[in-house]
Parts: sequence; C-alpha cells; structure tokens
Amino acid sequence: MSLPSDTPQGVADALGYLQHHLQELTERQHVSKSNINSTLAALTVQLQQLTQLVANPPLPLSAIPNTPPPPIPSPPVSPSPALLMR
Repeated sequence: MSLPSDTPQGVADALGYLQHHLQELTERQHVSKSNINSTLAALTVQLQQLTQLVANPPLPLSAIPNTPPPPIPSPPVSPSPALLMR
C-alpha cells in the first residue's frame, strides 16, 4: 500500500506497525480455524462411533443381568470407650 508523499513519518510508522500485527492476527486466526476444524472432524467421528454402538450394542440388552448390586457391608461397630470402662 503506498502512502501519499506528504504522510508524516509517525503516521507511516504507526500504519506499518498496525499492518504487521494485522498480518500476525490473520495468521493466528487461520491456525485456530484449522485446529477447530480438526477437532470438529474428530468429534464427528466419535459421535458416529457412539451412535453405531447405541444402535448396535455388542451384547444384546437382554444378556445384561438386571439384578441390583450386592449391598455394601457396614463397618463393624466397636464399643465406645465409656462402655468399656464400666
């Protein structure tokens, strides 16, 4: 971009500085866009895999036992020190 010949040096320097940083930000934006697209593609593949698993589970649901888990045993209760002193 060419500037008029009567452009003050300070303005020209500021414009050059801003153009440089605009170029850096544009490059970062392209990298971010690429990363987002890669992540989105990976998530899409995972979603397709999960959808297939839900539609076609490896085991029939009737083969999975529908019994509740065994109860968790409670810890043994030790007598309080006051009862032992009697």
